[in-house]
Amino acid sequence: MASTAKVRPKKIRAIVGLDKMPDGSVTPLLDGSLKGLTAHADIFKPPVDVTTYGTAITAYEGAIPAALDGSKTAVAQKNKLRNAAVKMYSLNAKYVETNCNDDMATFLLSGFQAASTTKTPPQPLPLPTIASVVQGPNSGQLKAVIAPLPKAFSFVLRHGVVPAGGGIPATWIEDTITTKKPVIISNLTPGTVYTFQVKALGRLGYTDWSDPVSRMVT
Repeated sequence: MASTAKVRPKKIRAIVGLDKMPDGSVTPLLDGSLKGLTAHADIFKPPVDVTTYGTAITAYEGAIPAALDGSKTAVAQKNKLRNAAVKMYSLNAKYVETNCNDDMATFLLSGFQAASTTKTPPQPLPLPTIASVVQGPNSGQLKAVIAPLPKAFSFVLRHGVVPAGGGIPATWIEDTITTKKPVIISNLTPGTVYTFQVKALGRLGYTDWSDPVSRMVT
C-alpha cells in the first residue's frame, strides 16, 4: 500500500549575516526588501514599519560616501547607522519567514532574497605560499612568513640545504605550524643557502608543496 504521508515544504529562510558583508552587498538587500514590503503593504505588516525602515536605510546609505576617505569619525558613524538598518532588516526578515507559510512566491513578494538550501561541499585549498624568508634576530636563524590562507587548519613548513650545484635538498626538516606568527628557524649554518616550502591542511587533506623560496643564512 502506497504511503500517503505529505511531504512538508522546506522552511524558507532569508539571506542573513549582513554584518559580515561589504557595503556594496548589503545595500541591495536592504533596498530590495524595502521596495517589496512597500509595494505589498496589503500582505505584509512587518514589526518595523516601512517608513522607519526606509529612513534608517537612507541614513546609512547617505553616510557611506563620507566614510570612503577612511576618517575614523565618518566610518564609526556609517557603521552605527548600518548596524541599525541591518537590525531592522533582521526583524522584518524573521517576520516574513514566519508569515509566508513557506510559499516561495509569497516570500519573494516581500523583496527579501531566499538563502540557498544547497550545502556546498568542501573544496580543495589553493596552493599556499611563503610570503617571505628573511634573516632572523640572531646569527644562524631565518624568519619565514606564511601567507594567510583561510580555512587552513595548519601548515607544514620544511627546509633543507640547497646542494652546491643547485637543485632539490637531499634531506628535509619539517615543522608543523599552527600559529599565524612568523616562524623562526634556528640552528642553521651561516653562509649556507636553504630552501623552504609549505603545505596546508584543509578539510580534504594536505595540499601540494608550495613553490620553493631560498635564502642564505648570515
